[in-house]
Amino acid sequence: MAERVTIVGSFVSPYVRKVLAALHLKGIEYEVDPIVPFYGGDEFSRLSPLRRIPVLIDGAVVLSDSTVICEYLEERTPAPALLPRGARERARSRWLEEFADTRLGEVMIWGLFNQRVIRRGVWGEPTDEAVVAKALNEDIPQCLDYLERELPADGFLFGALGVADLAIAAPFRNAAFARFTIDVARWPTCAGYVTRVLAHDALARLRAWEEASLRVSPPRVREALAPLAAPLSARTYGEQHPRRGVMRI
Repeated sequence: MAERVTIVGSFVSPYVRKVLAALHLKGIEYEVDPIVPFYGGDEFSRLSPLRRIPVLIDGAVVLSDSTVICEYLEERTPAPALLPRGARERARSRWLEEFADTRLGEVMIWGLFNQRVIRRGVWGEPTDEAVVAKALNEDIPQCLDYLERELPADGFLFGALGVADLAIAAPFRNAAFARFTIDVARWPTCAGYVTRVLAHDALARLRAWEEASLRVSPPRVREALAPLAAPLSARTYGEQHPRRGVMRI
């Protein structure tokens, strides 16, 4: 049996959430160093030059991008497949994952979650209400209009739950932490799809660890997770004080 892999990154991150769900679906054992990237030390910077999470450590393999990690897992452990067969559907899956990681990440994580959660919890800074208003009134509705046309009314995008589904649904969990809910009357397909994906065991099993992580300051996350049987790594790459990253997205 292969040794378990290590994931460096907070359970709250949508990108960590995507990778942990992919690992679960593939039956790969893992442990987590649940640091917020701003609290990563010098060794974290060596592993992740952009100071982003997740980082995957699998023996000599070290990767620090969720899409690259999921592609690696697909080749490392081909079954069950998390990408569809055929060039056309694979390309569409990759595009929807890219849309989720970049555009949804920009508006839901940086435009909303960062403003309402990270700025206060990490930096002690007030919310920029103008940024939040733009996200809620302009950017997120545009994203939902697009997804309403692209998402299935039932089931998942390509049959079984796959990487594209995980990538799209994951940021909505953070948006919910920042007090956002989808208007079911306006975007019924999107609302039903996101609810359906987040209810899948691969994602639902992470909820208690996510919520516990949010209830305490980042340096105390391990302490909060220990009683919940979270798969914590013995080693941490975190430190007690935050530092800014080198890029936003």
